[in-house]
Amino acid sequence: MIDLTEVTKIYRRGPEEIQALKGISLGIAAGEFAAISGKSGCGKSTLLHIIGGLEPCTSGRVVVDGRNLARLPDLELTRFRRDRVGVVFQSFNLLPLLTLEENVALPRVLQGISYSQAREEAGHWLQEVELAHRRGHKPHQVSGGEMQRAAIARALINRPAVLLADEPTGNLDSATAGQILELFARVHRDWRQTVVLVSHAAEVAGYADRLLSMQDGVIL
Repeated sequence: MIDLTEVTKIYRRGPEEIQALKGISLGIAAGEFAAISGKSGCGKSTLLHIIGGLEPCTSGRVVVDGRNLARLPDLELTRFRRDRVGVVFQSFNLLPLLTLEENVALPRVLQGISYSQAREEAGHWLQEVELAHRRGHKPHQVSGGEMQRAAIARALINRPAVLLADEPTGNLDSATAGQILELFARVHRDWRQTVVLVSHAAEVAGYADRLLSMQDGVIL
């Protein structure tokens, strides 16, 4: 499912070079729940973004769902990100003027299906994350945990090959964070969804199939 070979990432700020990733090789199988932990600045979010095609690597090979991301033309890479990758962010990234149902439906609308069908599918996924009763609410009308559950539903509505989560519990209290991690575990268990989750929180180890630790741009 995910195959990284000698992946590096270098950011340039004027004459300065910052090496965020240092020759990472990693394989993640289809249907696996892999968690990547490490302190802030260790490179874990950069690694996640490269897996999702959100930014390119500087060197190395990145194959996800059978696609070599470096060789995809821009249009195909955009379609890959839209159709084959679901991403959940720490800050939820819900559109404030849309209801939860409309936020969840949006990826399907962008694929070109009818608005009525997209809303129907959104209702199904909101039911799956126990938010059907909030479908007509806007983000500011619900709790942080509910916003994150809606963001997970939005990431899943296209039935992606891989679900990526970037510090998904970072803005939540410990009790709500546990509920969100349990939801990721259920998504993985019930639908055999491939999940890659990055977090600085040690408790992610209790939910994933495999825990990888990062430090200074390398996997230990």
